[in-house]
This record gives sequence, C-alpha cells and structure tokens, in this order.
Amino acid sequence: MSDSRESMDNSSHTSSAQFDAFSRRHIGPRDTEVAAMLNTLGLASLKDLVDAAVPSNIRLKGQIKTPPAQSEKDALAELRGIAEKNKVFRSFIGQGYYNTVVPAPIQRNILENPGWYTQYTPYQAEISQGRLEALLNFQTMIAELTGLEVANASLLDEGTAAAEAMAMAFSSRRNDAANLFFISDKCFAQTISVVKTRAEPLGIEVVVGDCHKVSFDNKAFGVLLQYPDRDGTVPNYSPVIERAKASGLFTIVAADILALCLIKTPGELGVDIAVGSTQRFGVPVGFGGPHAGYMATRDELKRKMPGRIVGVSKDREGRNAIRLALQTREQHIRREKATSNICTAQVLLAVMAGMYAVYHGPEGLKSIASQVHGKTNALAAGLKKLGYSLKNSTWFDTLTIVGGPKSADQILAAAISRRINFAKADEQSVSVSLDETVTDAELLEILSVFGEATSLNTSELAKATAGLPGDSLRSSPPLKHPIFTRFHSETELMRYIRGLEAKDLSLTSSMIPLGSCTMKLNAASELFPVSWNTFNSIHPFAPKDQTAGYKQMISELERDLSEITGFNAVSLQPNSGSQGEYAGLLVIRKYLRAKGQGHRNVCLIPQSAHGTNPASAVLAGMKVVVTGCDKLGNIDLKDLEAKAAENAGVLAAFMITYPSTHGVFEESIKEICDIIHRHGGQVYMDGANMNAQVGLCRPGDFGPDVCHLNLHKTFSIPHGGGGPGVGPIGVKSHLAPYLPGHPVLEGDAKDAIGPVSAAPFGSASILPIPWMYIRMMGPQGLKRATEVAILNANYIATRLHPHFPVLYRGNRNLVAHECIVDLRQFKATTGVEVEDVAKRLMDYGFHAPTVSFPVPGTLMIEPTESESKAELDRFCDAMISIRKEIDEIAAGKADKKNNCLKNAPHTASMLVNETWDYPYSREKAVFPAAWVKDRKFWPPVARIDNALGDRNLICTCPSVEDYA
Repeated sequence: MSDSRESMDNSSHTSSAQFDAFSRRHIGPRDTEVAAMLNTLGLASLKDLVDAAVPSNIRLKGQIKTPPAQSEKDALAELRGIAEKNKVFRSFIGQGYYNTVVPAPIQRNILENPGWYTQYTPYQAEISQGRLEALLNFQTMIAELTGLEVANASLLDEGTAAAEAMAMAFSSRRNDAANLFFISDKCFAQTISVVKTRAEPLGIEVVVGDCHKVSFDNKAFGVLLQYPDRDGTVPNYSPVIERAKASGLFTIVAADILALCLIKTPGELGVDIAVGSTQRFGVPVGFGGPHAGYMATRDELKRKMPGRIVGVSKDREGRNAIRLALQTREQHIRREKATSNICTAQVLLAVMAGMYAVYHGPEGLKSIASQVHGKTNALAAGLKKLGYSLKNSTWFDTLTIVGGPKSADQILAAAISRRINFAKADEQSVSVSLDETVTDAELLEILSVFGEATSLNTSELAKATAGLPGDSLRSSPPLKHPIFTRFHSETELMRYIRGLEAKDLSLTSSMIPLGSCTMKLNAASELFPVSWNTFNSIHPFAPKDQTAGYKQMISELERDLSEITGFNAVSLQPNSGSQGEYAGLLVIRKYLRAKGQGHRNVCLIPQSAHGTNPASAVLAGMKVVVTGCDKLGNIDLKDLEAKAAENAGVLAAFMITYPSTHGVFEESIKEICDIIHRHGGQVYMDGANMNAQVGLCRPGDFGPDVCHLNLHKTFSIPHGGGGPGVGPIGVKSHLAPYLPGHPVLEGDAKDAIGPVSAAPFGSASILPIPWMYIRMMGPQGLKRATEVAILNANYIATRLHPHFPVLYRGNRNLVAHECIVDLRQFKATTGVEVEDVAKRLMDYGFHAPTVSFPVPGTLMIEPTESESKAELDRFCDAMISIRKEIDEIAAGKADKKNNCLKNAPHTASMLVNETWDYPYSREKAVFPAAWVKDRKFWPPVARIDNALGDRNLICTCPSVEDYA
C-alpha cells in the first residue's frame, strides 16, 4: 500500500506538470502503476526506494539546476531559434566532408523510421536479419569499390579509421623493432592529427613528409596516403607503393568513396588497407558527424581487422543466415590483448550509405561521379580563362588555386559575400571541392567569385580536358553484385527497406531489456531537429561566425551535462563510449606528465569491467593490473588496497563502473576513490550506468576525476542498430586544460591532448537529441526518470527471484537500474544454457537481455524508465513461462535434447512444414503464451550455426539466388 508520502510525490509530479508534459510521455508507468510496483517491493514511496537503494553518503542534498521543463512544442521552438543562428552557406570546403543528396525514400524510411533507429546491436542475429543484410550490402559495396576482399561493417569516421589501420599494421608488422609510421603531408589535417594522437601512447613515431621523395627503411612498418590527395591531385602512387612493399611496409590509402567509382581501386594499386568515409553517399554533412567510416583489406589480414564483420552462415533449416563473424578477435573477448577498443560502429549511417548504392546502382553512382568530375573540369577551364593557375594537373572534384588576379584572402572574402565557403589551403592558395549538388548556375556563381564570369558558357567549359588521364581510371565496373541492380524505383526500394525492417526486432515491437545498454524511448520530438537544414547542412570547418547556433547548443549541453554530473568541464568530441574512455585516460596521462609524473603507467581495472576498459587502457599506453571482486560482486577493497600500494610509485589510474557492472550501488565508492588518490592515481568512472544516477547523485561530487557518458544510453540518442553513439567526457578542474583539441579550431588550449575524432565536435548533428531530452524533462523529470528506472529494475528482480536467482544485490537487498539473473544451475540438470533461454525469448516476441556478461551463464536485465508495468509484466510472464518449460525438462516431461528451448527460435517455415519432428505442439512452439497471438514477431531464420560461419567466412553478399 502507498502512504501519504507517495501520494504527495505523485500529486506533486502531476500538479507540477501539465497534461502534455514530456516526462509523463517519456516515463512508462503511470502513478497508479508506480504505487502497485512499490507495493510489490514492500515500499511506500519512491523516496523510500531511493533511500534504500542509493548510498546516503553520495546522494544530492538538493536538486540539479538544469533549465525548467518545457513542453515538446516550446522546446522545439527554442531550439529552432538557436538553429537559425547558424548560417547555411554553400560550402565547397571539402577536406573529407561534402554536400550530398539524401534520397527521400532513404531519409523517410530509414533515418526517420524508429523501426531502424531503435534497433540494438545485432548480437541476437536471428532477429536482426534485416539490418545485417543491409550491412552485408555495405560491406559488399566497400569491397567492390576498393577492390579488396574483406570490409568491415563500418568504423566511426575517416580519421579514426586511419588510426585503426595504423594500429592494425603495427600489430601485424614483421619486424618487432619497427616503430615508424609515415604519413603523406597531403593527407587531411584532421586525419594526421588523429593518427598522431593514437600513435604516441603506443610508442609509434610518426613522420609526415613527401611520400614521393621519402626513402623507407627497416624502422618503418607502414605508410598512409590520401587518394585523391588534400590538394585534389590524383597521384600515381604505384612507385611509392612498390618501394614501400619492397621495404616490408604495410600500405594504407584513405580513399574518397565517390572518386573510386572512376579512379583505380586501392586493390589495383596493390595496397594492403583502404580506409575512408562514406558520408558523401547520402549522409548529411551535419557539422562533422555521425558518418560511417570504412575499412577494407586483403583476405589474409581479416583476423587483424578492428570492429565488426558481418558474415554469412546457415541456420538450422539449412538456409543462408547472416551474423556477426569472427567475434573472438574483438575487444570484448581479447580485453587487454586487444589492438583496438572500438565497441560500436555507425550502423544507421552505414545502412543509409549502402542503400544509397542500392538505390543508384553502378550506373547511377558512376553517373554521379562523372557529373561531379565534369563540373570540376568545367571549373578548371573557367578558372584558367579568368587567368588563374592550378596547383594540381589532375583532379577528381577538388582544385587548388595558387595564383591569379585575386589573392587568396580576396577570393575568400568575395566568396563569403556571395554566401559561399572555400577552403584556405595556405596563405597563398585556395581550394574548391565540388559535389553532386552543384548546378550549372552555382558553377557560374563560383566562377564569379574569381572574376567576370558572365561570358563563360558552362556547357562549353564542360568539354574541357578531363582531369583524369586514362591510366588513372579503374578497369572494372564499380558494383557488380546483383543487389545493386534490383531496386532503382522508389516503389521497389521502399518495399525492400520495409521487408528488411520486418526481419528485425526493434523498440517498435517490444522492450529490449539489455543490461548496461539502456534501450529507452527515443522520442520523436527529440529526433525532429536532426533533419533540420540549419543543423545537418553545416560544414565542420565552416567559419565561426556561421556556426553560432551550434556553438550555443553545444555550450548549453556542456553546461547541463556538467551540472548533472558534477564535473567542471565537458568535451563532446568523442563519438563513441570507447572513444570517451580512451580520451579520459589520455587526459589523465597528459596531466600526470605535466606534473612530472609521466612514469606513472599502471591502470587498475576490476575483473567485472567492460571489455573496452582494459583495451582502452592499453591503447592509452598503460599497463593493466586486474583487481578482484568479492562474492557479492563488489570490488574487493583488500585486494584493491594491496595492489594500489604495491604500484603506488607507478599508479596512474583506476577504472570503475558505477553503479557496478553487477548492477549494484557499491557503498564503498568514496573509500575506493580515496585509496586511489592516496596512492597518487586518478579515478576514471565508466558512465555507462549513469541512468541510475541522474538527479540523485553526481559522480563529480563523490570522488571520480573523469567520467565518460553514453549519450546514446542515458540521454536518449538512439542506438541505431549498433551506432551512432556519443561518448563525451566530464573532468574535474585540474584535468580541464587537457581536454581534446583539434587542428582546425583556432585557439586550442596548448595543453590539450590531440583529437580523438576527425570532427571538432564528433557526431555534432545528433547532439540536438540530448539537448531536447534535458530541456523537456527538466530537473524533476530527470530525477523521476532515474527513480522509475531503479523501480522497474527492482520490480523485475522481485518478480523473477522465485524463479531465477538474482545474483547480486546491494546491502538493502535492492539492485540499481539493472539486475542479473542466474541460469547456470540449469545446465547440469536439464542441459539448458543461457543461449537457449535467449533464443526462446524470441518466440515470446522479446529481444534477450545481455547474455553472459559480466558473469557467464547469466542474463543482465535493464528495463529502463520508459517501459510500462504492463510491458514489464509481459516480460516477466515470458521468463516465468520459460522457467516452467525448463522444469518440464527436469521432470522428464520434455526431452533433454529435443525441446522447445533447444530448438528455439521457431520460424513460420517450421510451422507450415508438413513434417513436424518435435515432441511438442506447433502452438507451444510459436504461441507459447496467449498474448503472443496478438503481437507475434516471427524470427525470419532458425538458430544460426556460428561456428560454420567462422570456418567458412563469407562477408560479401551471396548471389541473389542463394537468398531465394
């Protein structure tokens, strides 16, 4: 029963918010449901729940001071006013970022479709076949355009992809003494800087220079080239590559994806690794991100490739089925032995880029590339007629102007007066990059910046000599697979996209109760601004006076995140959680070096830590020492104290997740921080579980020095099927000077670490989502969301405990925002393993919780605050029903090997097959509960053979006949 205090809590919440208050729409349980769930827990109010679950010594005494809650309409109006402070000039800056046309059916049916943007990472492949097929298309596109055998399912951006390629080459080098990496001085500035950031902690020496003149020796292990280069030239790299290979170096090119429709492929050039960005394949420029980076390589290097690789295997019925392949090489398996910490991709953006290729097909892409190149030819001819000289004699889409009637500054000023942006290549030269959106009228407008262009005829100029000599052209069509020739009308594409969407379970189908992944509501009002032209058409290197709206929104978001977390400064540059971890550790490293303590290089990490933690520490140049946990899942203080003391002279950092990875608020968090500080180290907090803290406590107040946040978890940026993400870091004041800088920004702090992402503000175009979330929730709504997240988790734990033991609880028998249920006991008695329960949940219409992390044989469940009591009960009922199915096996009523769990998931094709070789009914197989009939999600494939897929790796599209 609820008492007067709960009534006051609820009445206050109701009366302080109008009926259309966003928090009432975001938070799932109604007040009556909250009261009923509290009654199940034996508690009277949410205040009592928080008092019991959250240690009193870390709780806020007052309320966070974020702006008051606004309605959806008012928040959108305020943000639109901010966005309109941006000046949307026509940008021809290039340097890795270009205007593009987002095909309307892709924008409407993918980018703006919750059936695509609310999907989770495809670890449960049987119910992820749609986006896995879309990613397989992406990999096939990359492999065919680069002429290399293997591509991954996207990376974060071009700069970090180049850094990953360097690390991949370093770990594969034949000479262990080789530690020099050569970068062409014609690479993009941001790429050079990101690679340097990644190289320094690994002890890699970076040399930047003229690749055509350098002599390679046995100290070098790799070389990075830009193709076409920064000036726009399409160089003949064959002599450079031959010399590098003769010296045993790995060759890497950062290649323009659209140019590869016309120019020689990296495979034809003989390179080992190709990287780049797929942004110009229908993804808005968006002030720098999110965009899907790519990587492709030779087959023999596939097990060294970072990130996710999608592969084809078979399901139990012998049909082709797609899955994530070769996972044992990834960071979550290899931990401190990993050579990459990448934990996410840019799935939603990779899907868009892949669909762009599917929609346009090989002829369409070649036509787009030819049009861009043709207009560049015309621009070159026009500039020459106006008396200008070009630095480059070959080009695809970029010209660098080095002399003529006007100086570089005069040209730039004349361009600005016409609302046009060019790039300043250096003090004497300007570069202009064209793209698919340029019209003949705009071409004349560009030429008018340089001089009197009214007499010039664009059709005549287009007949000028091409900037691509015959020996620079690719020898094969760009895309040969049939998938790229089938869906060129909007009707066909729409049906294809919708068909793939139907093969995936997303939040549009049911709750996705993944622990530590926080699959909460991604409200439509939060997503609207992402499509606004005033946000998604701004170049990341546009002049500062054109980006005032972005700067204001970013500043306000940094301010609010600082207030919510208690940290003094925030950087929004990291574009994934693992990038945030890495950036936080680099900041600590730089701070220690500034204090003359650069010898400190040991990072203590608990056994229960996320796999990215040890991988990030190693990449940051630290030595990992693992500390133990006690039987309750808490950090073992005695072991921590002993190892901190043992390493006191070299201790750099301690990495802790709070609440713990076991889903518990550890009472000793302040003591843990004190131990580390006493021995000279800094405390890094993994903020993956910030969903349990917002409005209740602030990590900056109770000990951590740096914390990364997952805006794609706690702050409502959608997961997008495995990306995009944003992983900013908050730091205490003593670390603030060392936050990431960027080479293109003027006035960077001299003490800043180098950039960890290619763009100054990472994935800036999705920052309106958390801005809207914080604005609409307000301080009370944010707090209420956290309280309900904790309530929902404890309600599930209480309902499931009689059927599945809850592995860890806090001192008051409560969990935080997630709980771990133990399934290990069933293997010995019934043969049922955690994977069987995960697959059986698909028959009930649910995505499985987190499987076997942090404890093998368990499920980690996080319901979030967005799910109603009815949905929580439906999930609990499914789990309880599965427990009864397990009991049937234990009692001998069901066969130990041939049962509804071992055979799960059950497909429609199994149901209609004339042969039914199972000792249970068809109805039990596919309609295990009455309510399933009303909202059945049909897994498109049966259980997939993972081992077969790894033994016979196929990571490009099979023939269309194979799908049929």
